[in-house]
Amino acid sequence: MTALEIEIEHIKNSILDSIMLATSQLNKAKEAIFSMDVSIAEEILSNENRLNALELSIDRDCENILARFNPVAIDLRFIMAGLKINSDIERIGDYAASCANYVLELKKPFNQELLDNMKLEKMFERALKMMNFIYDSFAKEDTKIARSVFKKDAKLNKISKSASSIIDKYVKDYPDQVRHCLYMFSIIKKLERVGDHLKNISEELIFYLEAEVLRHNKQKKNKKNDD
Repeated sequence: MTALEIEIEHIKNSILDSIMLATSQLNKAKEAIFSMDVSIAEEILSNENRLNALELSIDRDCENILARFNPVAIDLRFIMAGLKINSDIERIGDYAASCANYVLELKKPFNQELLDNMKLEKMFERALKMMNFIYDSFAKEDTKIARSVFKKDAKLNKISKSASSIIDKYVKDYPDQVRHCLYMFSIIKKLERVGDHLKNISEELIFYLEAEVLRHNKQKKNKKNDD
């Protein structure tokens, strides 16, 4: 292997580690919310520092490759995609940490009826499955797996869109649960944003491996529809 190939392999392994840690954080957030376990919430916040440090390390490694090797073609695409993927992963970690803070602030469990109606468990399960798809796609360099994320994200968005009406009805029936409803609504929206970041990562993987820019294609399509 060349020096550049060794450096790129190191970054790839670091990003995979980051995806694994963010997945663990999101899974722990699910556990903490459904069990209102303060110790798990505190563990998430402690691990947040590790994820942040890993993000900074990956950014530095990518910048060093740009400065030292002046990469081109697929190597350059890998670095460009890696920087964006790294940022998206860190944001997912932030959402898990926010969920942990909600557990620490609320302490009392959510009403089971509210949890069921909001389909929160299903949202977490879909988001975690998407995380696994991203890991496999990146590890195997398989864009077919990356594209499977798009359908999962659409289903997350569908659940999120129904949240407002469900919350509105629940607050009218249980006015003493307003605070819990606001926190629940925030968690739903954060999981929707997790899906958005995972979709972004999928697009970056496709760009890296196939040199296809999906974001620009979507912008052109939307502009054409507006016209």
